[in-house]
Amino acid sequence: MFRKRILLTGAAGGIGSAFFRSAAGSYAFRLADRDLTSLVVREKQGHDVCLLDVASLDACQQACQGIHTVIHLAADANPNADFYSSLLHNNIQGTYNIFRAAKDQGCQRVIFASSAQVVAGYPRDVQVHAESVLKPMNMYGVSKCFGEAVASYFAHAEGLSSIVIRIGAYDVEGDDRNWLRQKPNALNLSVYVSEQDLNQLLLRCIEAPDVPFAIVHGISNNRFKYLDITSTRDLLGYAPQDDAFEIFRANLQEWLQG
Repeated sequence: MFRKRILLTGAAGGIGSAFFRSAAGSYAFRLADRDLTSLVVREKQGHDVCLLDVASLDACQQACQGIHTVIHLAADANPNADFYSSLLHNNIQGTYNIFRAAKDQGCQRVIFASSAQVVAGYPRDVQVHAESVLKPMNMYGVSKCFGEAVASYFAHAEGLSSIVIRIGAYDVEGDDRNWLRQKPNALNLSVYVSEQDLNQLLLRCIEAPDVPFAIVHGISNNRFKYLDITSTRDLLGYAPQDDAFEIFRANLQEWLQG
């Protein structure tokens, strides 16, 4: 049976690793990263593994060959990352290269990992919608605004189906050592997204028919939501199962007071 070939950039990261574990049986993956240490075992499972520096257009062209859908996760996700030494190459140049290569190589869709940081400038009591004006508060957020604009350009000017996911505070494997659980606060709970919910959203982005361009919000079904997910539900049938305010219920009063 034909299985869609998926290029997953940043495949060694938390989001990429979790998605591969959940979807390895459904798709033929090409797992791409600058560090292949944790990925080499995947070749024995029938998936491709490739070394990829997204700052190289030639490398991106090769990685996109024979691919149906690209999930572009590779980026410097540090909100304090330096522009010239990292963001310019990894988040600006790298994003353009992936979209350019995907179009050149005949890929059918690019799913771009944006961030809630693109709208972090809104007051905490304002719910942000997909069509809200961008308000980044750091240069990492600015780099993701650029990525959203690149996705829009390739969708509308070059006909490449592009879906932007604004990912919230990701709970990597529910690990108590990750930053979200070490320093929780009301805002992070309102943009929380669990592993299973983001995996579901990525699957729905791959399989959704006839989406020329969309911006969707990647958070769980939290009791209070900084990002509105109504249009995400309507467009993709997204049905998140988790609620940060329930998951962290035992500590909620202490955190909210803090």
